[in-house]
Amino acid sequence: MSRADEVYVVGCGMRPFGRDEGVTGMDMAEHAVREALADAGVAWEDIGYAAGGSDVSGKPDTLVGRLGLTGVPFVNVQNGCATGASTVLAVATALRAGEASLGLAVGFDKHERGAFKVSAARYGLGDWYAETGMMLTTQFFALKTQRYLYEHGIPERALARVAARAFRNGSRHPLAWRRKPLTEQEILDSAEVSPPLTQYMFCSPGQGAAALVLALGDRAFDLCEQPVRLASLAFRTRRFGSFEVFSPWLPPGPHHSPSVDAAVAAFRTAGLRPADVQVAQLQDTDSGSELIHLAETGLCGHGEQEELLAAGATDPTGRIPVNTDGGCLAGGEPVGASGLRQFHEVVRQLQGRAPGAQVPGAPRVGFTHVYGAPGISACSVLTV
Repeated sequence: MSRADEVYVVGCGMRPFGRDEGVTGMDMAEHAVREALADAGVAWEDIGYAAGGSDVSGKPDTLVGRLGLTGVPFVNVQNGCATGASTVLAVATALRAGEASLGLAVGFDKHERGAFKVSAARYGLGDWYAETGMMLTTQFFALKTQRYLYEHGIPERALARVAARAFRNGSRHPLAWRRKPLTEQEILDSAEVSPPLTQYMFCSPGQGAAALVLALGDRAFDLCEQPVRLASLAFRTRRFGSFEVFSPWLPPGPHHSPSVDAAVAAFRTAGLRPADVQVAQLQDTDSGSELIHLAETGLCGHGEQEELLAAGATDPTGRIPVNTDGGCLAGGEPVGASGLRQFHEVVRQLQGRAPGAQVPGAPRVGFTHVYGAPGISACSVLTV
């Protein structure tokens, strides 16, 4: 693919995650969009294509009433935890198809306190599934984690190591929600939610917004001193027999997660390997999910996670820095914005202007991964 056909990130903006009862989800989205436009040095009128995603906070295309009635094509996306990555895919595809040379992706949500409210019928399931308690994602992820730890001989302390690193990173990041570091023991001693996961091993439904400005080919270099190339972005859904959230069966033998398939496709398209990644964002809905996704995406082998964590290999100064902004554990999860938060952090890291802990050594290859119900994953490779 020639440079003329490549898509680059040239601007990014983010409304800090957390809780703010004084603003709406749309307010947060507008903030993120205007910050991304300013970062790229362009105006809303310059945007030729847009896509937006939100799970519960409104129709993203109505943002044109705030930003400007320019007639721009604006696609609404709702794809669970992969919503943010879906908006990037929609814009990148449109740019490559010649629809425009400059596009914008935005995601936002403002969730209520407490667990996510999910309808069984929305996922094609009967009421019986909800009555078992499995529509509570805490239950599902705990069962999946328990099984994974057993199969690969990983101690429960590894779960605390993941969370402790997340809160350390979040404490240094101005856009994170949870800014207080916690020790591994404090995390292990916190209230048990669903064994083996405790209170501080889970993320919380949150509020926030993030946006990216993407440009095609030479336009990117006209706008940005160091544009970040979207080397690949791959989506996959579940295969027959896979054990996924809101997919009520359990295979008797080995199975492929969509995260495995999405990561393989992303690295193949980018012409790179997991070993080339210098900064990564992984879906950490809970500590167990990050452990599993480290191996599913090829960043380590199954069973190697405890050794990596204990050695500090996933810290910002380690061999494979993971969730340098604190991830979902420290940032919470506004579903529509979560995937775009990952892009925001990796882009800033590759440009050497991370808001929090900067990965040393001028990283040149970044990776993002999201996973959500009912078994969908998206992975991207970003390079400079």
